[in-house]
Order: sequence, then C-alpha cells, then structure tokens
Amino acid sequence: MEKNQQHYCIILAGGRGRRLWPCSRDKKPKQFIDFFGTGRTQLQSTFDRFSEILPQGNIYVCTNHEYAPMVLEQLPELRVENLMIESVNRNTTASVISATLNIHRRCANACIAVTPSDQFVLNDEAFRHNIAEAMETASNQPIALVLGVKPTRSEPGYGYIQMGEQSPHPDIYSVQSFTEKPEREFAQMFVDSGEFLWNTGLIVASADTLRRCVRRIYARHFSEALPEEHDYTIEWVMNFVENKYASLPNIPIDSGMLEMCDNVYVMQCDFGWADLGTWHSIYECMGHGEGDNVIINSEVIIEDSRNNVIKLPKDHLAVINGLDGYIVAEQGNVLLICKKSDSSALIRKYVNEVHIKYGDEFI
Repeated sequence: MEKNQQHYCIILAGGRGRRLWPCSRDKKPKQFIDFFGTGRTQLQSTFDRFSEILPQGNIYVCTNHEYAPMVLEQLPELRVENLMIESVNRNTTASVISATLNIHRRCANACIAVTPSDQFVLNDEAFRHNIAEAMETASNQPIALVLGVKPTRSEPGYGYIQMGEQSPHPDIYSVQSFTEKPEREFAQMFVDSGEFLWNTGLIVASADTLRRCVRRIYARHFSEALPEEHDYTIEWVMNFVENKYASLPNIPIDSGMLEMCDNVYVMQCDFGWADLGTWHSIYECMGHGEGDNVIINSEVIIEDSRNNVIKLPKDHLAVINGLDGYIVAEQGNVLLICKKSDSSALIRKYVNEVHIKYGDEFI
C-alpha cells in the first residue's frame, strides 16, 4: 500500500515511567526496555507500528538529553534531524509544539499522529485502519481527534472521556467532559453509564490545527509566543525552543486539548488497547496462566497462588507459595512486593519515600 507523504507521527518518549518501578528506572525507563522478552523495546515496537502506516522518514521522536543516546541506539533508522530533544522537561505539550513546528516547516499540509511510546495494541490491523481513518478525517476538517476505546473495567489510573453528540461520522463524538484518573467508585460509575471511553493519549490532527490548539492551551501564558503566520523558518523554530521552552508550563498535550480546546472530538476505536504504565494494567491486558497469575518473561515456581503479576531479572528464580493478589517485581538493587489493588498510588508513595531516604541510586 502506498504511504501518504503528508502523514507524520510524533512519538513521545521522554517519560520516566515511575509507575512501573522498580523495573522502570530513571536511568532506563519502560519505553527503552524489552519488557515482555519479544526482542523489541516499547519504543521500537511503537516505531515499527507506525512505520507500517506512514513513511519512516516522517516519524519524529521527542525525548530529553538524558535519553537521546538510547533513542538513537535503539532506532538507528530514525533521521537524526527528527529527534527532538527537550532543553528542560516541560511535559508533552511543549514537546509536541516543538515537533509540530518543524513538521509544519517541512509540509504545510501535514497531518500528524501523536502517540505515547508505551502502549499495548492487541489488533495491529484494526489499529492501522483506525489511524488511517482518523488521519483522513483530520486532514479534511479543522478538528483534532483524540482516540478512545471502550473501558473494560473501573481502572482509576486512566483518563475518561464522556461522549457527547455524535458527528456525521458514526464513530466520532463531541467531548462532553474529561476526567483524569478518577477515584475507583467514580470510574465504576463511568463504566456502568456506557457514556465514557478511555483516553488512549493518541491524537490525530493537521499541523495547523495542532499549532492552534497549543496556542489556545498557552493563551494565558504566552499569547505572543505562537504568531498566526505560517511561514516558520528553522531559525525561528530554534529561537522559539531556546528562548521560550524553559518558561512554558507543564501541561500534558491530551488533557490540555480535552480541557481547553473546543475543536477536539473523540473517535471510538476498536484495536484493543492498554496503557503499559501500571502494573495493574499489565496484569489486565496479558494472558493469565494457572491461578490467574501473570508471569512476565521470568523463571518462577509457583504454588497455591493466584491473581499475581511477577517480573524478575533473566538470571533470577523465584519460588512463590500462598500469595494472592500481589506484585512481585525485581530489578537491580530493588525488590518490590505489594498488593496489586490500587498499586499506582502505593508505588508513587514508595518511590517518594525511597527517594527521600536512600537517594537516586534506587529510583
């Protein structure tokens, strides 16, 4: 199939992935790990997935100075000029506008898919179909599409988009409301209502629409930072990055667009999705073995145990008896054993405590 030369992708790969601590560490977070023993890291798998959809030379990766060498090592096929390195960490809205401006300079009519680097996609064929459909729609209308999927459980670690009125397209809806990481009881109410979709963090829009959305997000902070003119030079872009970047507020691109922009719609997709950002989500999306245990690329002897998720280094062996509903995860100098329920909040607490008591070596 011939690939559309005006289609681009921005992969966001600058996160520290602390919700998957201790396997995801600051020096080598989850996107750079072959977490499941497939031979490809999550970043590489995301790059592979989009290489099937659009020209490989149209894929950009956003990261920070610390992780840039790992990106280039893991993606030797990435064009060096397509690696966008943050001068300081300013969350994903700043990353996206920096890459978008560069893409806009290359192709004024570009349509862009923005994607996290750490997602599980069950059905690649359906994913390609949904992305192609979204890019065709966004190329022809001044709207941004956030891709959503029907929730399968009350997961408090995800964002929930309430569908409003249906557009002429049967799978596209206005955004009635957006709730980021609700309490479990509210998440259950959202699931029961049938009106909400999980926010995948995938966004599709034209370069011009993305630029205008970011201008809207930053309107109160830098009304003059993003002028309306379309004629960006590389000198202007570099000047923007160097002189404005450190002053931009920390705002995630997806929640910023959903909460502050009025030309954003949600598209219901069916490719089978999970955010591989939490241990609980990994447990839910992976195949379960005997006793509903999930053992991730690890050597384990397990007996009279159920509902656990276990991840160990390749050269380690665990013998587990009588454990129910736990995470057992080891990497380097840290072993974590904690209840699986609501593990995101627990791990955030433990990471902060360990950081204060023992320092960077264990984070």
